Amino acid sequence: MVRHLEKRNERRETQKKLSQKRRKKKKLRRFFLLLIFLLLVGSAYTYYQYNKGLSEADGLFGKDGNIEFNGQSADVDKMNVLLLGIDSHGDKYSRSDTIMIAHYDKKHNQPKLVSLMRDSYVDIPGHGKNKLNAAYAFGGPELLRKTIKENFDIDVNYYAIVDFKGFPKVADTIAPEGITVTVPHEMSSGIGMTLKPGKQTLHGDKLLGYVRFRHDSQSDFGRVKRQQEVIGKLMDEALQVKTLAKAPKLWGVIDPYVDTNIPPKTFIVIGKDFLVGNQPDLKSLRLPVEGSYSNERVSGIGAVLSIDLEENKQALQSFLN
Repeated sequence: MVRHLEKRNERRETQKKLSQKRRKKKKLRRFFLLLIFLLLVGSAYTYYQYNKGLSEADGLFGKDGNIEFNGQSADVDKMNVLLLGIDSHGDKYSRSDTIMIAHYDKKHNQPKLVSLMRDSYVDIPGHGKNKLNAAYAFGGPELLRKTIKENFDIDVNYYAIVDFKGFPKVADTIAPEGITVTVPHEMSSGIGMTLKPGKQTLHGDKLLGYVRFRHDSQSDFGRVKRQQEVIGKLMDEALQVKTLAKAPKLWGVIDPYVDTNIPPKTFIVIGKDFLVGNQPDLKSLRLPVEGSYSNERVSGIGAVLSIDLEENKQALQSFLN
C-alpha cells in the first residue's frame, strides 16, 4: 500500500514537472512571437517614416560616392568631423560657405563645435596662400582636411557635406514649432527676404535667412555666431523624446541633402550615448579667436583675415582637450 502511494506521488510529481515545462515553453514561444512582431512593426514603421521623409525632400544632393577623403578612421570614443555647408549649383566643388569641426568625446559626453572663418588666410598644400574655403574649391574635402592639419595641427576623421537647400525642411522636421531667436536689426540684403528686429520664432526659409545674413558691420563673424546659436538649439530639440520618435522620418528628410563617410554604426553608438547620458549644452569656439587676426587685402584674392596661427593652434588644442 505504501509502495503504491509512493509511485502515485512520483507520477504526480513527474506530471507536474512536465506541465511546468510545457507552460515555460509556451511562455517562451509567446515571448519570441511578440518580439518578432515588434521587430516587424518597428521595421515597417521605420521604413514608412523614412520614405515619408524622402517624399518631403525636394531634391537630391550630388552624392556620387567618389569623394576622396583620407582621414584616419576613429573609434567612437573620440572623433572630429568636418562639417561643410555649401550651395550646390552643379559644380563638383564650389567654395564652402560654412566650415566647422564637430568634436565628440565619449568620456566626457560633451559635444563641441569649432567654426573656422572661411576668409582665414592660410597655406593650402600645393596651392600657396589663399582663403581657407578655397581649399575645398581646389581639391574638395581631402585638400581642406590637409589644409586644416597643416595650419591648425588637428586631425579630422570624417566629413559631412550639407546642401543648404535642405536646411529649411530639416529645421522644420526637428522643430515644427520653430526656433526662437532675437534678430538684432533688420536683415534683408542677400537673403531674399526681410527679417524685422526683435525676439521672434522663425521657421524654415526665414531661419535659413537668419543664419546666412552677413551684410552688416559684423559680416561673417555675426553669421558664424548665429550659426552656432541655431545649431545648438536644433540639437536640443533633436534630443527631446517627442523628436526621437520622428528619427526615421528626420533621416529620410536629411539623407538627400547630406554626403558623409561617417559609418552608420557610429551614428547609432553616439545617439545611444546622448540618450542614456546627460545632455550638456553645446560648447563652441570660433577661429580665429578674438585679438588674433587683422583685416587685410591681398592682390588677386581680396579681403582676408591675416591670423596668428600659433595662438589659434593653442586655443584650439586647449578647447578640445
